[in-house]
Amino acid sequence: MQKWETQNEGIDGLLYLLHCRHEIVGVVTEAGKNVEKFKVGDRVGVGVIVDSCRTCDICHQDLENYCPKVIFTYNSIHPDGTKTQGGYSDVMVVDQGYVLRFPDNLPPDAGAPLICAGITVYSPMQYYGMTEPGKHLGVVGLGGLGHLAVKFGKAFGLKVTLISTSPKKEVEAINKLGADSFLLSTDPSKMKDAMCTMDYIIDTVSAVHPLAPLLGLLKLNGKLVNLGLPDKPLELPMFPMCLGRKLVGGSNIGGIKETQEMLDFCAEHNIASEIELIRMDDINAAMERLAKSDVKYRFVIDVGNSSL
Repeated sequence: MQKWETQNEGIDGLLYLLHCRHEIVGVVTEAGKNVEKFKVGDRVGVGVIVDSCRTCDICHQDLENYCPKVIFTYNSIHPDGTKTQGGYSDVMVVDQGYVLRFPDNLPPDAGAPLICAGITVYSPMQYYGMTEPGKHLGVVGLGGLGHLAVKFGKAFGLKVTLISTSPKKEVEAINKLGADSFLLSTDPSKMKDAMCTMDYIIDTVSAVHPLAPLLGLLKLNGKLVNLGLPDKPLELPMFPMCLGRKLVGGSNIGGIKETQEMLDFCAEHNIASEIELIRMDDINAAMERLAKSDVKYRFVIDVGNSSL
């Protein structure tokens, strides 16, 4: 059992934990004397961050995730020198300011990945204005982030095209996730036909890949937002950017206020992650499958029903 604390006000008894230890959903079993936001029995969530400096301009803008002194849910160091240990436990204590109210109509298991993967997609769509109904959104990659980008795009009223190197993704993207169309990026003819047709592109691919073909898909004033984190720099061609007045940007999760907004949006529009629910004993096999990209699209650990 892992247990760690930030302050004397908080929650413990979290039951549903994601494989990456920072998308956690459970129930409050105890509240500190100064806790006002939550009570015993409330369904709550904890995401990527559990503290920040709280005093800088960034924190005052409700963008704690960009705070220079942000404390992540695991492998970060608190001011008192203790190390955060994440969600691989049956109890944890978190300051109420970094706890999320989890909507009653969201399933805790399929809803848990929203606290990281969901906000990673939702935040840039809001910030870069990629929410105007009727506009055309391209989503590059159909994984943990990409499948949620398709769902958010449809909820915002966008026309959504899934862009992939794998023709096998077409049926799932359209028939299961609701994408309007599919574009095979390895087909030069299809890519040529799609040039200058998209208003926005969300790129979720973490492997090294060319950006020039994606920029070519954008209309004048189009926006390409990269959410993947390749281990090597990507080449950014300036000619198509400048000639089309196009924007290339990035983004990283979201603050607590926006993450709560995202959860409420998902509850309203019936958005949840596609998951496979496993127990603690299944983790090694799940990690082996994860290395082969054999998961649709998140493994979620049911700690409450696992023997610890």
